[in-house]
Amino acid sequence: MFGPKRRRAQGAAGGTRPGTETAGMTRLTTISRRAAFVALIALGAAWSADAAQARDWRKIRIGTEGSYPPFNYMDADRQLRGFDIDIAKALCAKIGAECTFGAQDWEGLIPALLANKYDAVVASMSITDERKRVIAFSKRYYQTPAMFVAAKENGSWGSTPEALAGKTIGAQTGTASATYLEDVYGAAATVKLYATQDEANLDLASGRLDAVLADKAVLLPWLEKAEEGKCCQVIGQDVRDPAYFGEGVGVGLRKEDADLKALFDKAIDDIRADGTYDRINARYFPFSLY
Repeated sequence: MFGPKRRRAQGAAGGTRPGTETAGMTRLTTISRRAAFVALIALGAAWSADAAQARDWRKIRIGTEGSYPPFNYMDADRQLRGFDIDIAKALCAKIGAECTFGAQDWEGLIPALLANKYDAVVASMSITDERKRVIAFSKRYYQTPAMFVAAKENGSWGSTPEALAGKTIGAQTGTASATYLEDVYGAAATVKLYATQDEANLDLASGRLDAVLADKAVLLPWLEKAEEGKCCQVIGQDVRDPAYFGEGVGVGLRKEDADLKALFDKAIDDIRADGTYDRINARYFPFSLY
């Protein structure tokens, strides 16, 4: 577009006076440059308008996983349900925003947030130092320990690295539990990671795993309510190492969206104060998650 002008071949019909073509092409090039400049300004203005609209936060796009019951999952009608979803809807109501939800593979949630596919992640994501290097978080909206589960006949094993030496232990990939297992148990045991928690639980029930580590609020309902969960029981003690399991679970946000973080922080305080949080909690758990 801005390169050397191409001359018309000599002797062509309707030839022009020497210099006329060059002058005309110069004017065309100038016009083209001006048109491009105007187009760039228009594009920049459109982008700025989009950015301003995004910062208005009357509409918030929320990403979640959709395969981590009872926190987030798809029901029979392919609708997102669960504790995370109900909490997110309550927070959006306090903010006064219209929220839409999308399901995303766990490992793609933070990349999708940073790529502006979502404005927030509400997916039982632990607030850890590693993640805080990349994204921001609201204050916590719940905090629970992790725990080990094994087949009932192995209930006397305990859950120390020594007790589980030589065993195969499962966790969901990309989670705090996975990192903890790899770092603390990886030298003595085989660590097997799964795309979803359901897959790990099913392999435990079928005998392809010796134990599973996951959030206590996820494994307890599985043990108590799922048919496959009848195979197994809790072993050892709750796992609370803050170096791995962080400061609780928060809403994941882009670092530049400090105003949205402030809105979510206030909304969490509001639903805690007016009883909304307790009512949602009681739908899923007989104990407080906060």
